[in-house]
Amino acid sequence: MQQFFTDYMTQQRALSPPTVASYRDTFVLMLRFAHEHHGKAPTDFQLTDLTAKFLLGFLDHLEQKRHNSVRSRNVRLAAVRSFLKFAAGRDPAHLSVIEQALAVPMKRFDRKMVGFVPKEQMLAVIDVPADTWVGQRDRLMLTLMFNTGARVSEIVGVRVVDVVLGPTSSVRLHGKGRKQRTLPLWKTTAKAIRDWLELNPNLQANSPLLPRRDAMPMTRANVAQRLKLAVDAATLRHPDLAKISVSPHVIRHSTKSLLPPFLAIY
Repeated sequence: MQQFFTDYMTQQRALSPPTVASYRDTFVLMLRFAHEHHGKAPTDFQLTDLTAKFLLGFLDHLEQKRHNSVRSRNVRLAAVRSFLKFAAGRDPAHLSVIEQALAVPMKRFDRKMVGFVPKEQMLAVIDVPADTWVGQRDRLMLTLMFNTGARVSEIVGVRVVDVVLGPTSSVRLHGKGRKQRTLPLWKTTAKAIRDWLELNPNLQANSPLLPRRDAMPMTRANVAQRLKLAVDAATLRHPDLAKISVSPHVIRHSTKSLLPPFLAIY
């Protein structure tokens, strides 16, 4: 397992730190399950213990006891599968056990329909009165989210250097798996960024564009909290917003709803 994390994942495949952390969390949970439910200490756990029966028990535990979604269950299974494929090439003596564990299937699930916020109501959320520094930051955050349809991780990861302001303004987003993409900015968004940078001349090129008061990047929790406050304030003028569950993911789909059918946001 040590070779899997140190040699294979970080050196040979050069996977991103978030991916490595996700795989690490999977094995922490699995070893904890083995210790608590099978009396196997992490130091005593062997590859032969990772049977199909054990793996199914672990996955059921995630769903039933930890209340993980099926999607999360499948993410954990994918991590274990990756390790098993790695182990198969280095420990052929246990191919039978590995093959049986690899046969554990991904669990199918119904995908929920994701709604969207109509443009007028989304603009009302963005235009919530913002006289304070935090309020102005939140307005820019929401504007960027609606303009780009970016994931939360991409929005909080934007640095000042990622923004290009000019005749054709754009922003570079850092997505999952080290993927980068550049998206055009609306004129209103570009102006909002210019105003924000003028208000914060101390921001350096590598500074987060949307920092907290301690100059650190915002977190997912920060974004969710600030979005809820903006939606609550906008609901006073647009009561229909109370019927919509507005989340960062819903805003992402709201941006998609404005695009022509032949375009898509990945």
